[in-house]
Formats: sequence, C-alpha cells, structure tokens
Amino acid sequence: MIKKFLENIFVRRVIVLIGGTAIGQLVAICSLPILTRLYTPEDFSILAVYVSFLTILAAISGLCIEYAIPLPKSNKVAASLCILAISSVLIFTIFIVFFIYIFPGIVNSIINKNVQPFIWLIPLGILFLGIYNTLQYWAIRTKKFGLISKTKITQSLSGTGIKLTAGLFFSGSAFGLVFGQLIAQSAGFLSFASALRKNDWNIFKKIRTKHFKFALRRYEKFPKYSTIEVFANAGSIQIPVIIIASYTLSAEAGYLMLAMQLLSTPMGMISGAVSQVYLSEGADKYHKGELSAFTRKTIYGLAKIAIVPSVLIAVFAPNLIAYFLGENWSRTGVLISWMIPWFFMQFVTSPVSTSLYITDNQKIAFYLQIVGMLLRAGGVYLFASIDSRYIVEYYAFSGLLFYIIYLIVVLAVINKK
Repeated sequence: MIKKFLENIFVRRVIVLIGGTAIGQLVAICSLPILTRLYTPEDFSILAVYVSFLTILAAISGLCIEYAIPLPKSNKVAASLCILAISSVLIFTIFIVFFIYIFPGIVNSIINKNVQPFIWLIPLGILFLGIYNTLQYWAIRTKKFGLISKTKITQSLSGTGIKLTAGLFFSGSAFGLVFGQLIAQSAGFLSFASALRKNDWNIFKKIRTKHFKFALRRYEKFPKYSTIEVFANAGSIQIPVIIIASYTLSAEAGYLMLAMQLLSTPMGMISGAVSQVYLSEGADKYHKGELSAFTRKTIYGLAKIAIVPSVLIAVFAPNLIAYFLGENWSRTGVLISWMIPWFFMQFVTSPVSTSLYITDNQKIAFYLQIVGMLLRAGGVYLFASIDSRYIVEYYAFSGLLFYIIYLIVVLAVINKK
C-alpha cells in the first residue's frame, strides 16, 4: 500500500514540496518562543501591518499574469507571460516609489505612524516578492518542485536568522522583524532565475512579438478580472488586520498575526503544496475531462487529514500557547480556538479554488472575492465603528462563512463543466 501510494506522481510531488516547506516552517516555529521574548506584542503589531500592506501590493504587482504561466501548451507563450509579469512588477514598483516620494501626506494618513519608519521597505519587498512569485510559477510549469522546496528552506533560514540576530543585538526595535520578514517571503528568486537561465533560456530567446500578442489576447482575463479578484482576496485577509491595529489596543494585531501564523504553518504547508501540484496536474485533468472527480478526491483527502488535528488544537490551544510563547501571549491561544473552523474550511477549499482559473472562470472567482472582501473587511470595519471588543471574533467567523460559500460555488462550476 505504501509503495502504491508513493508511486502516485501527484503524491510524490506534494511530498517534495511539503518536505522543503516543513523544514522551513519548523525553523520558524521553533524560533517563535525566542522571538516572543525578544520582541513585544507591539513589535509584532508593527510587523503585522507591514506584512498586510506588502501582501496586498505584491499580490497585484504582476497583474496576475503569472497565474497563467502553467496553462499554455506552448512554452514560448508561457515564457512571454513570464516576461510580461516581471515587467509589470518592475513598473508597479517604480510607481509605488514615486507615489511615496510625491505624496508623503497621503501615505502617512494611510499607514500607521509606527510603521512609517519602514515605509521604503515596502517597494523593496514588492520588487523581490513579485519576481519570486513569477519565477515560482515558471518552476511549477517546468515541474521543478525540488527547487521550489529548496527556496522555502532558504527563505525560512535567512529570515529567521535576521530576526534573531537583530533581536539579540538591537533589542527594542521592530526593524529586525520587518526586514527578516521581507527576506523570509522573497529569498530564493535568484535560484529560480539561475535555473531558468541554465535550463530554459533557449525558450525565451525564441519568443517573438506574435507570442506576446497571443498571450495577451488568450489570457486577457487574468489582468482584467484576476487582478481585482486577488486584490479582494488579499484585502479581505489583510485589510481587517490594518483596521484591527487602528481601532483596538496596539498589541491586538500582534496576537492575531501569531495566531494566524501558528495555524497557517501546518495547514498552509500541506494546502500550499497541494495547491501548486493541483494547478500543475489540474490543467491536464481538465483537458481529459477528469477535473471534477480529481477535485472531489482532493477535497475529501484534505478533509480527512485536517479534521482530528483541528478539533485537538481548538480544545488545547488556549492553555498550551501561554507555555509555548510566554504568559504575555495567552490571548493568541484564545484567538486560535476561534479561528480553527475558518482555517479548516480554507484548508480544504484553497487548493481546489484554482479550478476556476483552469476552467476559464476568472469572472466567477472575481465576484467571489469581491463578496469576500465586503463580508470580511467591510464587516470588521462596521464592528470596529460600533464596538471594537469583538472584531477579531467576527473576523474569524467571516472567514469560515466565506470559504463555505467559495467551496459550494467551486463544486457547482466543475460539476457543470
């Protein structure tokens, strides 16, 4: 049975990705008890707001053209998409730099004053993270899952090392957390670039104007619909964090960030790996008419993996977190219990959500994410205006509700196809 399991190409590729991600995440988790004693909850709140802005802006920097890279049958068309995405990242980064320089008053009114000293790390992070994401999709297309796994280890080791070193030698400053996080999200893009130049550069040299024209015409829905969709997706997660940091005690966003990190580490490690392999394999399944069965099998397998650990975490987290992170962080354990149902639904839904891209239903994904942002960010803002005591709890409930709606729509779409 084990031999048959490991002979499955899908499973093997997931294991390769999980292996690298697991090592990287293990390093990050093992460092948390030290980091929470080197930095204060307020420092982590600054990090949470910085990460929120960086995540939202980097997600749309490539106009979502990178998402289409694994899909074309022609390598030349895929390579032209890769160049278009990187060009978009460069132009977007330059635009952000000029915006910060020309309109400092607007920027200062948007960004929390505690985060303003780190403002110039935002465009730098956009550039690095945008290029990393684009080259990662090229690696997914060429099925270099081992290389992706190695970059995950590089990111975690380098980012964690910077955070620990800065915390030990520059105590009382959040700079180490912020700069370490930038490296932890983007380190490794040079490895992707080196592999591309070594193995695939001949493809890029053969690109002609007709390939760019075809790529823009055939995959126009990605910049047209997916950019706003991805902005809404990132915004529905990150904008509430910014609102919570503004309307509640300064430490609340730090508690929330660690709760999300501790939950997303085990779940995101598996779900993210499955998502990348699902996207790679799903296009082939779609052409063969097997996507519906493949998707249901993936959902069922993910649910079996997550149900028991989710229940155990929800029950024991409030008591265990205080010992793990320190007494100052007991609030994080309470938030984890509230967020478990949300993360369970996200775990089983996120990997198969790319089926909407595979089936050319970017418009549906776009509307879903708009609904999600209104439900989550809009609801958090409403709660913050009325009574800020329970906005984090509402945020957790809105996440659960959103992913239930999303899964229902995905199943309806692929069954129809």
